Amino acid sequence: MKSPLLLPRLPRLAWMLLLIGGLIWINAARVRDSAQFGLPGQRPPSPQIGFPAPDFALSDLAGQTVRLADLRGQPLVLNFWATWCPPCRAEMPALQSIALSTASRGVRVVGINQAEDAAQVTGFMQTLGLDFPVLLDRDAAVSQLYRVRSLPTTFFVDRDGVIREIVIGGPMSQALLASKIESLLK
Repeated sequence: MKSPLLLPRLPRLAWMLLLIGGLIWINAARVRDSAQFGLPGQRPPSPQIGFPAPDFALSDLAGQTVRLADLRGQPLVLNFWATWCPPCRAEMPALQSIALSTASRGVRVVGINQAEDAAQVTGFMQTLGLDFPVLLDRDAAVSQLYRVRSLPTTFFVDRDGVIREIVIGGPMSQALLASKIESLLK
């Protein structure tokens, strides 16, 4: 004779597996939807071409806070760099030249230095004769926000604050910078 307790166990096990599977499915759908709709607690998508550049606030070399939103309305070249990075150092003269030659057209070249102090960056800028604005990303939080994985990384942002080009690595030549800026201005 079969025990009356063995028959209910099979359905109970099936219900338990169904419940666990349902919870997994609901959780997966919640994570997918929250990432898609930007719900709190979810990381924003990686900055991409055709999407708005994420806003940030950083100090410049004089200690003044600069927000990306304050620069809207003008095309931007955001160059993430560091003094210890050889390709970054190599492309600095081209960035300086482009900053000077395109300023009259409203283009702003902004360097975003990764995790170095103001004195070190100021000395570097003076040694190379650079005078375009540099912001200090002391804790590399903005670099993380922009998903910068290698230096230099340059974002070309249009007047509306939309990323139009991303160049990873370098050094970029003045001709390459000029062509990217021309496409920004169209």
